[in-house]
Amino acid sequence: MSKIKLMSHLVAGYPTEELSFTAARALVDGGADILEIQLPFSDPSADGPAIQGACTEVLKRGFRTADGLAFIARLHKEFPQVKIYLMSYGSLVYTPGVENFCERAAAAGVKGMIIPDLPFDYDEGLTAACRANGMENIPVAAPSMAAERLSKLAHAGFPYIYAALRTGITGTDTKIDDNTKHFLSAVAAGGSKIYGGFGISKGEQSKALASEVEAVVAGSVFVRIITENQNNPDALYKAVRAKAEELTSI
Repeated sequence: MSKIKLMSHLVAGYPTEELSFTAARALVDGGADILEIQLPFSDPSADGPAIQGACTEVLKRGFRTADGLAFIARLHKEFPQVKIYLMSYGSLVYTPGVENFCERAAAAGVKGMIIPDLPFDYDEGLTAACRANGMENIPVAAPSMAAERLSKLAHAGFPYIYAALRTGITGTDTKIDDNTKHFLSAVAAGGSKIYGGFGISKGEQSKALASEVEAVVAGSVFVRIITENQNNPDALYKAVRAKAEELTSI
């Protein structure tokens, strides 16, 4: 059977560290190639209700950046074959110092950083700090970008670009149509490999994107499954794994 690459999004520590780890195991067992681990943030700009709610619950426990990096280190030790990307927002990276943060992230096993609110050409030194620590900065492209700016990003030499498949916030359904594919072609025009996400929750969407992207990205769908099954770890594992298998199968 052919397989679609999947980057799966998890909020570190949600709803508990152990259940979050169970979900990560289910994702890996279900075929996820990349674990995108979000450090919870109090004022996310691109996340929909499912992920915002998860972040809020984790932060109520006093969860800190150090806890998130420790969680990532545990994942890396358990699943060394799986690439781990860290997703968060600029203030969490900038406050302790970009170079310091990148050193800590790399030591935990992170291979790439996705920081949506740091523009690719005004990134506070993130790209350079990532490269110095064996990681990649993965900038975000959006359909709302002006054509000239999108072309500038596409030709800036980034190995990977995260393409947000529509404007707005994550979690609502996304229709894959000719406009989507035209946008993805523009993002890939400079030779970067593309991760395509925002509103991916069904196998049909993955199939529609398979020939256009390096990997599909899904997040809110998994957060919702985790929320629905948080009182039953076995059901949580089975449901998350089943959804990962659905999204990766052609």
